Amino acid sequence: MSEMIDRRKFLAGAGVSSLVLMSLGGCGSSQKARPGQPHYGMVFDQNKCVGCRDCRIACNETNKLPEGRSRLLLELQGDKVEGKRGYAKNRKYLRVSCQQCQDAPCVSVCPTGAAHRDAKTGIVTMDASKCVGCKYCIVACPYNARFINEETKVADNCDFCLHTRLSKGEEPACVASCKYDALVFGDLNDPKSYISKLLAVKDSVRIRPELGTNPSLRYIPIVKKGV
Repeated sequence: MSEMIDRRKFLAGAGVSSLVLMSLGGCGSSQKARPGQPHYGMVFDQNKCVGCRDCRIACNETNKLPEGRSRLLLELQGDKVEGKRGYAKNRKYLRVSCQQCQDAPCVSVCPTGAAHRDAKTGIVTMDASKCVGCKYCIVACPYNARFINEETKVADNCDFCLHTRLSKGEEPACVASCKYDALVFGDLNDPKSYISKLLAVKDSVRIRPELGTNPSLRYIPIVKKGV
């Protein structure tokens, strides 16, 4: 199934090429934040996600992705026995998507500047006019979260709906569509923002922090058992 993109390596340490290791040293363009620039982040709460996948559907529709492609996936971990409502017992879902790294390997290795950090928001995104489809950014991503969009022939990643919603003052499609408040989005540099207040009182983790990429996605681990 093309949609899966081999993202099962998401939590594994294997498969990181020498290109990735080189990129962590910042061999490409500078990624330093500008004074006063926001730091947009997202929190995924495993305790609230029921695996309905409304987030993925909304993302695909909003960003007009081709069939079989998605900027985000929900991996089901643990017991896969189906419950009364079609959801798994002892369910534990994990959002798999671009981590919006503050030290992004994809940006560092891109030879044309197509993979770049938006000057206004600081969000890692793509300039379609500069992408040559070399796939360097895909190889460099240690989270296996990038792909080539077969329709546009351009590398793609979750950019918090920067061009389709955020530029209009709207939340990312996945956040707006979540009925269970499993997703929270906001400016981590603003101490008054809800996301900052949430992280001040909730324990959270980041995926593979030892790589030094400084992901902007935080995960609140599951603490409940059963359904």
